[in-house]
Amino acid sequence: MDTGHISSGTRFGRQTSDADDLDVLRLIRSRRVGPTTFHRLLAEHGNVRQALLALPDLAAAAGVKDYQPCPEGVAAAELAAGRKAGARLIRFDSPDYPQALREIDGAPPVLWLRGSPEWLSRKPVAVIGARNASSLGLRMTRAMASGLGEAGFTVVAGLARGVDTAAHNAALPTGTVAVMAGGVNVIYPPENAVLAAQIAEKGALISEQPPGTEPAARHFPTRNRIISGLSRAVVVIEAAHRSGSLITARNALDQGRDVMAVPGHPMDARAAGCNMLIRDGAVLVRNAGDVVEAMTVANDLTSSTVSESRDNIATDPPAPTTSPGPRGPQPDTRIPAADRGGPVQLEARILSRLSPSPTDENDLIRELGIPAASAAAAILSLELQGRLTRLAGGRLALS
Repeated sequence: MDTGHISSGTRFGRQTSDADDLDVLRLIRSRRVGPTTFHRLLAEHGNVRQALLALPDLAAAAGVKDYQPCPEGVAAAELAAGRKAGARLIRFDSPDYPQALREIDGAPPVLWLRGSPEWLSRKPVAVIGARNASSLGLRMTRAMASGLGEAGFTVVAGLARGVDTAAHNAALPTGTVAVMAGGVNVIYPPENAVLAAQIAEKGALISEQPPGTEPAARHFPTRNRIISGLSRAVVVIEAAHRSGSLITARNALDQGRDVMAVPGHPMDARAAGCNMLIRDGAVLVRNAGDVVEAMTVANDLTSSTVSESRDNIATDPPAPTTSPGPRGPQPDTRIPAADRGGPVQLEARILSRLSPSPTDENDLIRELGIPAASAAAAILSLELQGRLTRLAGGRLALS
């Protein structure tokens, strides 16, 4: 099925760079077009310009009247605001766009950046945790971040209070990346304004939101998927049972990243999330050395698996082929009988299986028992109608 990402060789068209920037911003800022829909439209129509031209007809087919893509003036204003903020736009097809992030489901089509893009691909590791961290947790964070930096890794976090702030400060001498929930020039929390300026000089600030965007609650979960998607591994230091750090850890698992956690006292609520992650299979780490060792072992296992797969491909004999005998007329089984009533019936089946709580898109398609392409078209129609919402990690929910 369409996983929401496209190959690095795909291009947004062959206009001038400024025209490309405008077209890409117009598409991703269009009403009811999120990152996954952006990539699906691009895959279906070949380039951004054609996708923009097709949007009104797609919306009309979904029952949305008088739909218009984002006006060119709005996209131009965003470009101007970015330049005024001293930020640079990195499109999904840019060589400066980090490859690891490009490969995740629903990768952000654009990033606004202040600082150097080199840090985005220089062995990034996320160090995240509680905003109300204990003094011991903050001490652990500083040691972890500085140790990883000295080992040649770039520390990634979200510029939040507590663990994130301590991690960024400790990693300033060796390079750090802050992923912002709002615009790249809107510092939250405000007390980290000086720290953000230092990160822009010695690392990188990035955001998928337009410059000037005030962070809202809905922005933080989508920001978290970038933190994990950018990183080789995610290290959690002090996290409550229900916290944003656990959302990031779950995203990391979905994205195939290593998840590691520092254990804490069972009676400390701030350690409940970390202890639960370890119970469920996360790697227990005590310091930066443990993190480096775990990543080395994981890389060795991956290399070994790839090598064995290549050997099997090279040595396994081809499967025998047989010629089918004469066959009479066969029923069309490509579409289940329950879905031969057309797209309206399929949309109703999809909606009946969704709720305000997130549902994994792959699980939904398996439950429906229909071709992924048929489901993707119906889901796109429902999204354009505003009846469902795409969430990070390939999940869907009723709007």
